[in-house]
Amino acid sequence: MSSCAPLLHATKCLSTYEPATGALIAELPIGDAAQEVAAARAAWPAWAATPLATRIATLQRFATIVRERADDFATLIARETGKPSWEARTEIDTVVAKVAISITAQAERAGERSTEQPGGGRMALRHRPHGVLAVLGPYNFPAHLPNGHIVPALLAGNAIVFKPSEKTPATAAFLVDCYHAAGVPEGVVRLLIGGPDEGRALAGHEDIDGLLFTGSARTGIALNRQFAERPEKILALEMGGNNPIIVWDDPDLDAAAALIVQSAYTSAGQRCTAGRRLIVEDRLYDRLMAALTGLTDRLIVGAPFDQPPPFMGPVIDNDAADSLLTAFDTLVGLGARVVRPLARIAPDRPLLTPAILDVGDVAERPDDELFGPVLQVSRATDFDDAIAQANATRYGLSASLISPSRERYERFWTGIRAGIVNWNRPTNGAASSAPFGGIGWSGNHRPSAYYAADYCAYPVASAETQSAAATIPVGLR
Repeated sequence: MSSCAPLLHATKCLSTYEPATGALIAELPIGDAAQEVAAARAAWPAWAATPLATRIATLQRFATIVRERADDFATLIARETGKPSWEARTEIDTVVAKVAISITAQAERAGERSTEQPGGGRMALRHRPHGVLAVLGPYNFPAHLPNGHIVPALLAGNAIVFKPSEKTPATAAFLVDCYHAAGVPEGVVRLLIGGPDEGRALAGHEDIDGLLFTGSARTGIALNRQFAERPEKILALEMGGNNPIIVWDDPDLDAAAALIVQSAYTSAGQRCTAGRRLIVEDRLYDRLMAALTGLTDRLIVGAPFDQPPPFMGPVIDNDAADSLLTAFDTLVGLGARVVRPLARIAPDRPLLTPAILDVGDVAERPDDELFGPVLQVSRATDFDDAIAQANATRYGLSASLISPSRERYERFWTGIRAGIVNWNRPTNGAASSAPFGGIGWSGNHRPSAYYAADYCAYPVASAETQSAAATIPVGLR
């Protein structure tokens, strides 16, 4: 990992800290977007000319190296994000699994095809890489989510400039070192450390051919506006969600409570697919809330390596915690009833209790993604009302129905606006072997995960014959 230690007087540094303890993890030198793009541009032609089989073998070595370094990698993720160590280890598993999934997706979504044409010749389909792609990564999954862009982009033959969140640069540096150790040329994956200024410089650089983004809707919309007059550049936006869960009919209420807790509070609610809004059939409300609060009160919140292991760690930093507490108080001021409060466990650390608000009496609910452990609950008088409440959002990422009725699920699937629609499953935990994305403010119709191959290369259709043979039968003097 890079260090600022010998360069303190010549280089500006970015410091990264443990959310759970405040301890310094590393100080990394802030980079220059123009230099990193130039390095990637110089290295790209040779990588694009490398046979696909060689690129595949290189990424398979990357998976092996990540697996070999899994303990150190997971420890770093846990320290830098605050997520429990068990959850950090699952992130490493997804980084490894992404390679095999991407190889399959590359062959299926962006492989070569040819068909013989009547009268001779053939129609061929091949795919070309875009060139140099910028990747902007988030802090909640600082390895898994950028890796989900980078691996398919590398397989397609692109070079990458990766600018991670300024809150998790050490994890990014570890990830990039694994690519290089596997044999990906250093110029082909460049790491740009920095804050918003470096991100804006990278996104606006003339010599990138596209940008792959995971993060907030606010930033994604700004990028969409920035790229509006640049149709030659690919832009893939993976943004947030204000995701609903509907509970209807007569499900096992203890199981329903567990699904709701998994949706709302895994990763301290810091997932774009987290369940934010719970809509309950009116007659089930009291019994479900008893089961839900009973389970929520048992959740352990703590530091990543505490024993017994916590279910939830802190949110990413004190600024995030302060913002969530302000939003919580705003909802209370609008008439929400506190079922379980949002409170700091320690006065100077971002460890928060899992919160529940009944927002049934809030006339105009803010359509905001509260990126943390806050669940908003309302009742519905009939299923059409429940669907209407669920769709009352400009987002459209994930939605879940908890009900034993298949017929009810078919109505839900047909009526809900979301890119991920689940039945008796959490809103989060989407499979990398399926496409991942949403509509509205959740994305720009370029789903990632299994479909990432689609935006990492462009198709080229070719009509081909061995020799030129043509006549002009009409229109000649």
